[in-house]
Amino acid sequence: MHKDDHMTPNERLTAFMTGKPMDRILAMPVVCSMSGLALGMTHKEKRSSALNEAKAQVAAYKRFGNDLTIIEYGLHGVGIALGSVMNDPEDSIPAIMSYALNDLNHVDQLDMAKLELKNDRKLQLHVEATKILIDELGKEVPTGVLISGPFTAAASIYQTESLLRATRKNPEKVHQLLQFCTQGLKTIYREFIKAGAVILLCDPIASGTILSRKQYLEFVLPYTIDLMQDIHEAKGMVCYHICGNTTAIVADMVTSGCDMLSIDNKVDLAYTKQVAGGKVPILGNVDPVEVLILGNTQDVDLAVKSCIQKAYDSPCGYILASGCDLSGNVPLENVDQFMASARKYGKWPLEPQNFMS
Repeated sequence: MHKDDHMTPNERLTAFMTGKPMDRILAMPVVCSMSGLALGMTHKEKRSSALNEAKAQVAAYKRFGNDLTIIEYGLHGVGIALGSVMNDPEDSIPAIMSYALNDLNHVDQLDMAKLELKNDRKLQLHVEATKILIDELGKEVPTGVLISGPFTAAASIYQTESLLRATRKNPEKVHQLLQFCTQGLKTIYREFIKAGAVILLCDPIASGTILSRKQYLEFVLPYTIDLMQDIHEAKGMVCYHICGNTTAIVADMVTSGCDMLSIDNKVDLAYTKQVAGGKVPILGNVDPVEVLILGNTQDVDLAVKSCIQKAYDSPCGYILASGCDLSGNVPLENVDQFMASARKYGKWPLEPQNFMS
């Protein structure tokens, strides 16, 4: 437990979920991609082994006292298992170089067996990392796994631009691909749930910056609802996040059945509280780039204060978080400040005088 806290993250989360007092607000900077920085590791070193990934999360938690550790299964895992080829950069997230599926009409040739744990080396690595992390810290802090939603999984198999065109020109095959991805993700999610992780379902290619609300309702929401139901049947918990501007679909996202809703900094937190706060706990949304990567500690302090002011009284509860994953060369002192400001402005009881100064 961090020296400036009076409860462990598990104790704090239990109090949050049961409406009991806490020492401070839950604070979850998404310390995922950049977690290796806490040990001086490059991203390549961090992702090279299950032990390294777990050690990076342990080091980050011991420094920051953040309320969630996160394993990075990532957004391209389904595509990689099926044959998409990635580059291997030293200090950033790998990107897709070639896709497993070049012709959408061949979607029926995709092999679901490749997504099973026994056949997927990357899945094995991340499940093992989850187990190592939970063995090390599970009594103190919850562990989540950052993993793609159905539309982003489809975009890891078939090129995004072609997929978007196909929603108009070949919708039947798009639905077939999405059905495949949904079934595959169920298998993958269940492995992480069995290991003890919370599902952090992230579907950035479903962003309102890319898709219209009509497309979201047709090509994303039905499959997400199916996934949420399966997660709950497996006794799992899920937080739902879509990157970018999701203002037009925030209310729709809640109907997915998610346990918590995370929003990007492009979405107004007060609006989210209004349309979703009475239905699920909401998370967000300190700007990960302009504030946490490019800003200074004063910028971080002001951003944390602003977020808490806007959402501290959300009816189903509010969790302070970054608007998205922290990637790249994030100044560690900015994450230190994020947590320090959470302790300052989010001390219990949550009252306006905490953040009037």
